[in-house]
Amino acid sequence: MTTTAPDGALVDSATQPETRGIELIDDSARHGRARDLFAVWAAPSVNVLALTIGASMILLGLELWQAILVIVAGSVPWIFTGIIAVSGPAAGTSGSVITRAMFGFRGNKVVQAFMGWLVAAVFLALNWLAAAFLGAGLLAQFGVSDPVLVPILITLVVAAVTVLIAVYGHGLILRAYPAIAIVLIAIFLVVTAFILPHVDWAYRPAEPLQGVPLWSAITIGFAILASGPLSYMNSPDMSRYLPRDTKPSHIIAATALGGALPQTFFTIVGALLATAVGSAMDAGLEGALLALLPAWLAPLFVLGVVINTVALNGMTTYSSSLTLQAIGVPIRRIPAAVVVGAIGAALTIYLALSTSLLDAVNLMLQFLILVSAPIMAIFVIDVISRRGRYNGEDLFDGRPGGRFWYTAGWGLPGVLAFVAGVCTSALFVSTTVWTGPISEALGYIDLSVPVALVVAASVYAGLQRTRLGGKGRP
Repeated sequence: MTTTAPDGALVDSATQPETRGIELIDDSARHGRARDLFAVWAAPSVNVLALTIGASMILLGLELWQAILVIVAGSVPWIFTGIIAVSGPAAGTSGSVITRAMFGFRGNKVVQAFMGWLVAAVFLALNWLAAAFLGAGLLAQFGVSDPVLVPILITLVVAAVTVLIAVYGHGLILRAYPAIAIVLIAIFLVVTAFILPHVDWAYRPAEPLQGVPLWSAITIGFAILASGPLSYMNSPDMSRYLPRDTKPSHIIAATALGGALPQTFFTIVGALLATAVGSAMDAGLEGALLALLPAWLAPLFVLGVVINTVALNGMTTYSSSLTLQAIGVPIRRIPAAVVVGAIGAALTIYLALSTSLLDAVNLMLQFLILVSAPIMAIFVIDVISRRGRYNGEDLFDGRPGGRFWYTAGWGLPGVLAFVAGVCTSALFVSTTVWTGPISEALGYIDLSVPVALVVAASVYAGLQRTRLGGKGRP
């Protein structure tokens, strides 16, 4: 189905660029079903980062069964991603606009300028980095091993295709991702079949962790795992074209299960992979994995990684282009997508030449949680308290006195809750670069995720009931 803007331009076609940005979507232009969202989230969730993160659970010192339990627990936050997706059809605009209801017009610009770019940069870079490392590893087997030129060329090619996906936008994502999901699941299942014979099912670390060190590893692992679903605040962008009367429960289920099921499965496969390759992982997980695969499968797997990278980063770039418009940058959505892609490619090239994949993934995801978890908590509380009801016109009324103008354009309940969540969670985080004082006192136990969620949610829910909530309160 194709819909048109008032000027007759195609806005949701799989074969032409989407011209609509954050503008409200009229009921006549709504289409699709909630179940379509399952494949939209499954395609980007079948990725090599899942294998990498799963392997890192073993590197933290966990036994195999412990790693699997932490991985399953880390998939629970996908429910939050599903809950906020409900706001998309209700408001008929992007998530970066809907958050004006929480932070006010001016406050939202600050939060989105920081968070929107941070999430985009981190996930664009991490996924392109995975493709660059694996592609370079594969080409090295054929004698092409320039450590500088090869990662740069791979990054630039993948980035260009990714931006093209973002330019065509929602229509292409909705129609292409089901096929992409099927192809990726098939490739990764074949790869899994070659990993399983090498798995050490009785794996135990030489010195099993106990007591505080064990809880430190468990909580750090959970923080890394939870950072993924807690950062997907763009789920309303994917659901905004759905008819207004789409059942919220269906939206939540399709979004949460689409992301959680494949990601959980292949993250567990990553943990199994770590027991299979053992010390060979020290030289790079990507090389150790390729060594397990037959010659005919390695190129197919790298192709799957590239396809997934394009799928995930295409979605991220698309949402980031909407964020640029939401914060007031005078740029159309398509040029905005190009700008986002260029910044992500530059960061990827820097990381590819200066770090390893495992180090980059773990460190960046742990820091990302400091800002993504509080915003997700605030968003979820807002959706629940409003029972998923948003008036799109109010979200675009930026005049003083408007419903979401709040205090001089600042939604103080949301802004203060965000600051409180970030500051308190920073006290409980444990990374190789920064360890919060409370985490250090507890023996490097990382409670940044639950602290960020509880503090931000509590402060926001409490302040919204006061005068600070003004006319914008639920």
